[in-house]
Amino acid sequence: MKSQETFIFDFDSTFIQVEALDVLCEVVYENNPNGPHVLSEIQRLTDLGMEGKLSLKESLTQRIQLLKANRDHLSLVIDALRSKVSDSVVRNKSFFKQNAENIYIISNGFKEIIIPIVQEIGIKPEQVLANTFKFDHDGNIIGFDEKDELCENKGKVLKIKSLNLEGEVIMIGDGYTDYETLEGGAASKFYAFTENVSRKVVIDKADRLAPSLDEILYDLSYKASVSYPKNRISVLLLENIHPDAVKSFEQEGYSVETVKGSLSEDELCERIKDVSILGIRSKTQITPRILDCANKLHAIGTFCIGTNQVNLDECSKRGIAVFNAPYSNTRSVVELALGEMIMLIRSTFEKSTKMHKGIWDKSANNSVEIRGKKLGIVGYGSIGAQFSVIAEALGMKVYFYDITDKLALGNAKKCSSLNELLAVSDVVTLHVDGRKSNANLITSTSFENMKDGVIFMNLSRGHVVELDALIKNLKSGKVRGAAIDVFPEEPASNDEPFISELCGIPNVILTPHVGGSTEEAQLDIGNFVSRKIIQYINTGTTFGSVNLPEIQLPEFQSAHRIMHIHENVKGILAQINTILSEFDNNIVGQYLKTNENMGYVITDIDNLHNTDLEKKLKEIPNTIRYRILY
Repeated sequence: MKSQETFIFDFDSTFIQVEALDVLCEVVYENNPNGPHVLSEIQRLTDLGMEGKLSLKESLTQRIQLLKANRDHLSLVIDALRSKVSDSVVRNKSFFKQNAENIYIISNGFKEIIIPIVQEIGIKPEQVLANTFKFDHDGNIIGFDEKDELCENKGKVLKIKSLNLEGEVIMIGDGYTDYETLEGGAASKFYAFTENVSRKVVIDKADRLAPSLDEILYDLSYKASVSYPKNRISVLLLENIHPDAVKSFEQEGYSVETVKGSLSEDELCERIKDVSILGIRSKTQITPRILDCANKLHAIGTFCIGTNQVNLDECSKRGIAVFNAPYSNTRSVVELALGEMIMLIRSTFEKSTKMHKGIWDKSANNSVEIRGKKLGIVGYGSIGAQFSVIAEALGMKVYFYDITDKLALGNAKKCSSLNELLAVSDVVTLHVDGRKSNANLITSTSFENMKDGVIFMNLSRGHVVELDALIKNLKSGKVRGAAIDVFPEEPASNDEPFISELCGIPNVILTPHVGGSTEEAQLDIGNFVSRKIIQYINTGTTFGSVNLPEIQLPEFQSAHRIMHIHENVKGILAQINTILSEFDNNIVGQYLKTNENMGYVITDIDNLHNTDLEKKLKEIPNTIRYRILY
């Protein structure tokens, strides 16, 4: 049987996000030009007291003298602090109400401010241990009760010991005076609470760090508002993923680590062991060996269009959701392709290179307009189709070829074969995906079928073109100019050199796989993919996943959400519902979606729940992965 546990919370910067006296200062000095200076000095005195560098009595005395506050200010402060209760405290209101007999607030602050705030969360006024103000006849705050231990150094230790509490005493706070309760023997456990503020002097001494109350409750086996503390969800982001994505994961409370470049298979096998969410771009290859090492991985985000660098079949077998950004960089790629096409057809890039060498070559030779020329688009997806519309608006005649039946936009003409497109086009541009069947799509024979003097562009994938054939036809003049953004082998990071036989060939534009690398595109991709992953982790929604059955779920409240991924065999749903019925659970919502290989069922049940139920659900034959949210 679990021994009795008493929880004692610090108030300022723990129970609430801020220091109450700072807020009082803001109220008193609103619209006063001296306000910022006074607030800065009060914060300095607070930190000195919290770090043990100034006696608490002296710190309080100096702060109150600076404040020049009145009783009338307190109601305004209380109203302001109601919206400043720490997020994890608000999330776990039920914990405070269910354990009210064993929860105290202790503070070097003041009861007049604290009690109205904590009472609303379920804490009893008589279990608030704090100082009290002294007022004069006009209601001005002139001091505090200096007889109370809490205004003295180690006052919290003395106050807690005076309670003669039985069982374990668990102290939760952010300041040195909170740590002293453990050091002085008043508390048996101390959690350094870092959700709002992180004080090095406390963290260096504490053996337990708590980024949220969820972490504390999980550690002590209490029911929290979430099934798993968000700070334990580890995110690894590779290849310079946009800072906004990093920020989104951090704001959600996840633990985030970033790496500038990609990692080799061996390196990633070592780093991925405790990772819950992996973010990559195009260079990192996710192999079965890597997935074998990823024992905690729930989701992979490819912060780009393609997912060919990820073994989707293996991810599906393990119930790992994969998300990408299929449309976020479309405009960026189209704009680069358009600009490069114009530069190549005008020989602008070649002339610029000569100018840098001091050569003045003013000539119209090999410099023509794009108007009236025939553009052949291989791959009529989102990029190809948008390029088609823009090129036609500029006066080009557009032809396209795609292996799937696509509706032509504007006056674009669909070709029945790739060779038909190659034979008619003045400019050939590739916008296909990276699937294996597209390897060496353009060969020596393909170049033979093109017009003499063709302009060739590849902004799709490096392996879709036989590079030797391209180089041969560039040197022979069959291909008059080329723009290549992707290569069969690319450096893993900006620190590695780029080596290619394409270097130095006239009228060839080489770019380092930057078709989608604009600030706008990377921002959109970072936001889009991170939102999809966060939504999946927090609610189970798979809408936008490229490998799991897609379910768009409503928000759930006052329920447990059971997520069950399984092989697509008969009878799984019936077995789930039979088990729920055995444990007397009421189903308040259920959603099922399957594909040819797997099924994904979401079940919202009422608040009755136990570990035996979880065990039975996990033991259903053909289960791939099970997860519960609450």
